[in-house]
Amino acid sequence: MNRNGRRSSAASRRDTNLPCPCRQRVAGAFFIQKNGESVVSFVSLNNIVKRFGAVTAVHRMSVEIPQGSFVTLLGPSGCGKTTTLRMIAGLLDPSEGDIVIDGQKINDIPIHKRNLGIVFQNYALFPHKTIAQNVAFGLKYRDVSKDEAAKRVRDALELVQLPDVGDRYPAQLSGGQQQRIALARAIVVEPSVLLLDEPLSALDANLREDMRIELKRIQHQTGITTIFVTHDQSEALAMSDMVIVMSKGRVEQIGPPEEVYNRPQSEFIASFLGTSNLLDVASAARENGAIRLDVPPLGSLALPEANAPAEGAENLKLVLRAEKIHLLPADAPADNRFAVEGTVETVDYQGQAARYFLRIGDTQFQAINMIDKSPFSEGEKVSVRFQGEDCVCIAGDAA
Repeated sequence: MNRNGRRSSAASRRDTNLPCPCRQRVAGAFFIQKNGESVVSFVSLNNIVKRFGAVTAVHRMSVEIPQGSFVTLLGPSGCGKTTTLRMIAGLLDPSEGDIVIDGQKINDIPIHKRNLGIVFQNYALFPHKTIAQNVAFGLKYRDVSKDEAAKRVRDALELVQLPDVGDRYPAQLSGGQQQRIALARAIVVEPSVLLLDEPLSALDANLREDMRIELKRIQHQTGITTIFVTHDQSEALAMSDMVIVMSKGRVEQIGPPEEVYNRPQSEFIASFLGTSNLLDVASAARENGAIRLDVPPLGSLALPEANAPAEGAENLKLVLRAEKIHLLPADAPADNRFAVEGTVETVDYQGQAARYFLRIGDTQFQAINMIDKSPFSEGEKVSVRFQGEDCVCIAGDAA
């Protein structure tokens, strides 16, 4: 238990990792079903709207975030994710709707009374203060004794694995170290919720990967409910218990990373996450627990009915992820996979893998394959193979 009386262990956090949320209201609180058991929603956004004059930046957003979870708001620039985070933080007021944390509506509570930890893109460290003074800054506004504050600062620096830098100044630290200090300053106040606004965007690629692992470790160790904003899909997929994909101020899909990636519910998500081949479906028929599709130029193929949209869906599209396509020499023997002949047009060599641009009939496809020896050559005929169960059929955008 932490000082707020909440479970803070990794086990507590795993209890809220919800593979397929199902919601209900009980006594005014949101609950989410997991394996038949109810888990209370710790942060609720209820019909949140944010307008800037005639422009609506967030449209009727309703989201429930379990206690101890790591949730990511993911989407391109201008989708409303940072605006949403700033409303939770108290830096912006919602035009409509309610924000509830731990059962308390916080719309009218000022930022310094919301018990939140916030890490911004630029870290916002005070250059004239030591690292220890930077970390302790938020404790000045809380009823914490000098000795307790010193202990909390030491503990926070230990947690971010920088125990010996307290007497230094921000300019004496690397970018990655400064990022850790900003995180230590946010968690030293023992916040109810930790808000992270693209904190890794200023770091180089290798350091971003290292800090991604560190952030996840720290969140596991503390059990703090964390809301993370990013436009980087690899960060969202690697770190999150739940991903909220946004586009043009609206929520497109909510779910665990593997569900959002492998079962996209819209053309936007299929195109935004990963590399997909998105094909028009000429006709569809359901039969014996499967759906059979006619997809030019592939022809006829069957998918499990679980990979199909609801009956009556229109403008159907087949989603085939690039990494689900396996390329073999054109004369490779047949197996149990769907196969069609293609021609390699372009090879994007990436070291351990290659990204191929293929021509099948009149349509260009993309495939991403690991390389054992050497990649296929431009102009080479190949056998293009995949499993029907690796495809998803979705209702496309209205024409």
